[in-house]
Amino acid sequence: MLKIAIIIGTTRPNRKSEAVARWVYEIASQRKDAEFEVIDLQKVNLPFYDEPFPPSFRQYTHAHTRKWSEKIASYDGYIFVTGEYNHSIPAVLKNALDYLWYEWHDKPAGFVSYGSAGGARAVEHLRQVMGELQVTDVRPQVLLYNQQDFENYTIFKPKEVHRKMLNSMLDKLVQWGEVLQKMRLEMAEKV
Repeated sequence: MLKIAIIIGTTRPNRKSEAVARWVYEIASQRKDAEFEVIDLQKVNLPFYDEPFPPSFRQYTHAHTRKWSEKIASYDGYIFVTGEYNHSIPAVLKNALDYLWYEWHDKPAGFVSYGSAGGARAVEHLRQVMGELQVTDVRPQVLLYNQQDFENYTIFKPKEVHRKMLNSMLDKLVQWGEVLQKMRLEMAEKV
């Protein structure tokens, strides 16, 4: 069975991403085709990238990097829950992505974002990063709007259409997850 991480990509106080990730988990965990787990970057607490070598060398010198590597490598796919910060993703999410390289490869990713424009520009940036990390990002995504999906900009109250979009994204994520898992297994057998 596929194992998929739901990564909370913000850490600031009063963040919206925690409530959104809980909603994603509640819906996703009802599925029988994958297991889901929430990873909170606030709890992971990685310092700004502090390895002496690029992640493509896989010569990790710090325990926090080795722990992060093992954690991320154990998943077959990812759902990134992110706010939009200045037309992009939060620095903490970019930092967490930049720590590793191979561990992300040949796995699918889906996106749930929020902001004044639904977080669309953050996802656009995130898709470019996924391309470099050799992650297959799925087309369906969930865009949540500050004015429509958060009462007083704080209390998360998603519209029903978002549940449908999330399920559409999850369907594609699982489909690609199965294909890429098989590919990774076949590649490992050849080595």
